[in-house]
Amino acid sequence: MDTEERLAVFLDYENLALGARDHLGGMQFDFKPIADALAVRGRVVVRRAYADWSYFDEDRRMLTRHQVELIEMTQRMGASRKNAADIKMVVDAIEMAFEREYITTFVMCTGDSDFSPLVHKLRELDKKVIGVGVENSTSRLLPPACDEFLFYDRLEGVDVPDESEAPAPKRSGRGGTRGTGRSGGGRGGRAKTPAPVEAPVEAPETAAPVEEPAPATSSGAAGSRRRKKAPAAEPAVEPAAEPAVEQVVETDLEQDEAAASAAEDAPMEVRVAQTLADLQASTSGSVTASMLKRTLVRKDPTFSESDYGFRTFGEFLRFLADRDFVVLSTGPSTGDPEVALPEQQDTEGAFDLLRQVVRDAGGTAPLSGLKNEVRKRRPDFSEKALGYRGFLQFAKAAAAAGAVALAWDDDADDYLLTAS
Repeated sequence: MDTEERLAVFLDYENLALGARDHLGGMQFDFKPIADALAVRGRVVVRRAYADWSYFDEDRRMLTRHQVELIEMTQRMGASRKNAADIKMVVDAIEMAFEREYITTFVMCTGDSDFSPLVHKLRELDKKVIGVGVENSTSRLLPPACDEFLFYDRLEGVDVPDESEAPAPKRSGRGGTRGTGRSGGGRGGRAKTPAPVEAPVEAPETAAPVEEPAPATSSGAAGSRRRKKAPAAEPAVEPAAEPAVEQVVETDLEQDEAAASAAEDAPMEVRVAQTLADLQASTSGSVTASMLKRTLVRKDPTFSESDYGFRTFGEFLRFLADRDFVVLSTGPSTGDPEVALPEQQDTEGAFDLLRQVVRDAGGTAPLSGLKNEVRKRRPDFSEKALGYRGFLQFAKAAAAAGAVALAWDDDADDYLLTAS
């Protein structure tokens, strides 16, 4: 019998995005840490985000890259519909609970206590409810109503900027800040969303004279920008280069692909260790090789051990076990061993590991990229598991303990660590 959990994810996007901006040092919200956390809890079959997307142009590609369906809640000029997204989310969730019985878990990504009645109703319908929200913008009433609640800023992969280095909150390109009341503490109440403001009209560009009007092309947008012939007796010159619309689109796609590949550039043993740590934390029983493989494929559907030179996943795990990255033991069935991480290190041991990595780097190393170097030595390393919000905070604690020296370098535009 298939006992795999099937999840439906609903994002109150304005609440999350503004909560991250206002309470996490101005950082931009990223869906990937949530996707990774949910991958170890079951199979996600629905992903929907609700917002007026004219206020979140920069976020659309990120969500689309993670296969999130964008539900548009358009607002009229000068009008406020602050509850429109909430009501739509509630209606869709209740409809899905009745019509799709195979969905066992609902994931409500919001910190707004207005969703508490929905959470109670879903649980009455025998559905498990997982909540996700930014810690300082989540109402105290919401987490107790859920079966499980995940604070976004505590998830693996969320690097909260240090308060002293946090950038100033960005302002929306539509005039003013993109609302502040939505992510406020307490009940998560929202202020009215500012009405869109038309962008200023740019001054027309000076076009080079051309021999004759440009003929119609398949690219209407580009062709409409061509200028007519200017009356002049000078020899004809080549027309000025026009904006290549297709090239701009391709560049955006390339940037998206680069961002996606950058998120997957961690060594495979690090990704295995992170996934295994999440599984051990979220399941009451042991983790088997088949469960680990299934979760890795959920995180990255293109994953295959053959890409790393192994014929089977068991062979790949034995390779990691020989190097003390994981520990294998007899499982419930032949060919499906139990997998565990080695005994976790304490904080002092983590400081010693950081000092050794800095020494091996020549005695001095920049903070950027140092976490990856630490994980090459200890794939299961996580500063969050040690109680630190980010790697910078961990490095400062190591400096306070005398393991390393930490100082800002203007030339490198980064912190430099020196082994003591």
